[in-house]
This record gives sequence, structure tokens and C-alpha cells, in this order.
Amino acid sequence: MPLLTADKIHNGHSWLPSGSVIEVSDGGVILSITNGPNENAAFYEGVLAPGFVNTHCHLELSHMKGVVPQHTQLIPFLKNVVGRRNDFTEEQKKEARINGYNELVNNGVVAVGDIANTTDALDLRSLDKMHFYTFIESLGFSEQNAGVAFAYAVKTYETYAGQQPKQKRLKQAIVPHAPYSVSSSLFRLIDAHRNDVVISIHNQESKEEDRYYTTKEGDVGDLLVMLGIDDGFFNPTGRSSIQSYLEWMRPQHPFIFVHNTYTSQYDVQYAHSRLSDVFWCLCPNANLYIENALPDINMFIAEGANICIGTDSLASNTQLCILSELYSIKEHNPEIDWATLLKWGTLNGARALQMQDVVGSIEVGKTPGILQLTDLDRKGVEPSVRRII
Repeated sequence: MPLLTADKIHNGHSWLPSGSVIEVSDGGVILSITNGPNENAAFYEGVLAPGFVNTHCHLELSHMKGVVPQHTQLIPFLKNVVGRRNDFTEEQKKEARINGYNELVNNGVVAVGDIANTTDALDLRSLDKMHFYTFIESLGFSEQNAGVAFAYAVKTYETYAGQQPKQKRLKQAIVPHAPYSVSSSLFRLIDAHRNDVVISIHNQESKEEDRYYTTKEGDVGDLLVMLGIDDGFFNPTGRSSIQSYLEWMRPQHPFIFVHNTYTSQYDVQYAHSRLSDVFWCLCPNANLYIENALPDINMFIAEGANICIGTDSLASNTQLCILSELYSIKEHNPEIDWATLLKWGTLNGARALQMQDVVGSIEVGKTPGILQLTDLDRKGVEPSVRRII
């Protein structure tokens, strides 16, 4: 059985004592963790850590890498995605999806929260190298057509639910895309579908989202016009988007709020007061790509928020690498230590996807994967990741 040690070992929670040794079975199961030197242990420079968990990704958009320019702001970005996502052959889309999947695996990701609007990702889940929580987005900013939109999502959900897992865990849920693309009626249909699934939603990625909910002004209306949607039925709530749509969903759901670029302290406090199981997913490189802005991360820390990490899609990112996301946070917030960042990229992501019993931390009985990370403390140098197990 392999014995592993390193300069430092992060177990997903915190640093292990110096000289700790991990015993791993041939199948990747953690058998024991001991303190003290062992001459039979293979030594690795740098840091050993559990496999990463990418809490938010869109693998089915991998073919759009480089298509949309950077710093367009969210609404123009969405217009580009809607207008150009089908300018590719099915073969081009499939090849890009598989390349994106392999990029995640090579960058140490062992579980992913993958957004799906279609059944395209079925082939990726069958590759059986990662655990999947597939979030099937339901979209429809129309009260009258909410039933039709939801029926399409149910059909897609049933296709994913019918896929039999081999070794890796496969989960799925119907979720709302974003507050500006889902009507209150559709929110309620999604809410009622299943009460045991995680709700992942794009949240406050643009200032325009809150502007639309408070005053019904701004660029969201232009997007709806482009999509041929009549928003005459919508009355602004006078409150932020998150404070509005949470009224339409049961607080018993576990929630993952994604992006949160413009989420306020009061919004975080509101969500925490209403919900019992909340994670805030940060996708810093995508935020910089689209809005050239980052969330107030120190505010989230001060509020005791459970933070996890995603990459978003290759339409809004140059790579699918959780370590690169953590490095970006460190560059902009040097006071945040690596012990905290690694917890966000491993254990917290596993908890958000409800897979902490198998991945996310180096603990006896789990199969988290083991990564070697180098150059974490080298100033100005992006660290590297290599998968050991």
C-alpha cells in the first residue's frame, strides 16, 4: 500500500502535523494517517492535498472558449452566448466538452457541480472519472409559459436520473438559472419538484440584476426584449433579487449561490437568517473575465459564510482550474491564508455538493484523490498542481 508524506499536508480541514504520513490503498481509499517519520513513505516536495471540488461549471459551453471578448459586462456577455452558442457542429461541441472534462481531471478535480441546459453532458458522466452533481437549469421569464418551461426541465432531469452510475456518484436536480430569467411561477414549480436536492442559482452577478428587481430599469429589460419576452407582468419588488426570490422557495432546501459579485452584507445576513444550509460559490476568474470585478470576499468571511469555488465555463474563463481560482483570490486578498483557501477548494465544495462522505478531505475511509501542489508560497508565481492518486 502506498505511503505518502510531504513538506506540508492539508487534509481539507487544516494542516496536518509536520511529518504526517498517509497510507492509501491501491484503490485510493485512505487507510490511515500517522504522525512521525516513516522511511518507507514516498516524499513529495510542496503540499499534498485532497482532490479539488469544482462547485460550478458549464461543461456544455466548452466549445465557446474565446468566443466572447473579456470585460463586456454580464448582459452583453449573455447576449453573445445566446446568439452564438449554436454556431458550431455537434462534433465540435462534443470534442470541446471532452477536452474540458479532461482539463478538469488533469487539474485535480474529483467532483463537479455541472450546469446543464441539455442532455449533452450524459457522455461525460459516463466517463466515470469524476463525481457529478448535474444542475438542470430551468429558464422562462413568463408566468403564462412556466408550465411548458418546467416540463422541458423535467424531461431532461428524467434522462439524467435514468443514467446508471458505475463507480462515481451521479446526482441531478432541477434548478433556476438566475433571477432575471425565471418567473415567480417557475421558481415555485422548481421549488416543489423535490425537497431533498441542492438548489444552485446564479446570484447577483451584475448590478443590473438588483436594479431590475428594485426599479425595473436597466439592461435586463433590453435582454428580455432581445429574447422576445414581454415582461409587462413583472412588478419590481423594491428589494434586491435574492431577498425577492427566496420568498418563492422553501427554506428547507440546501442552497448554493453562485458568483455573488454584487451581494451586499445585508443580503448575506438575510439569506443566513432564512436558510439553514447555505454555500456561497465564488468564481473569481469568471467574474474578472466578464465584469472585471470581484465579490467582497472579506465581508463574506466576516459574516461566517461557507465559501466554495467554481470555474464557470470556458466561455467566461481561460482555463478550468480550481487552483488558479484560489491563486486569483490570493493575489487580490493576500491576507487570506492558504489553509483557508484550500478548504474552500476541497472540503467546502464537497459539503456544498453533499459528497463530503467520499471526497473533500483526507480522512480514513474516504477516496478523495491526492494532489501535489507546488509554489504556493512563491510570490508572483502561479502554483502548479499534479495528481498523485
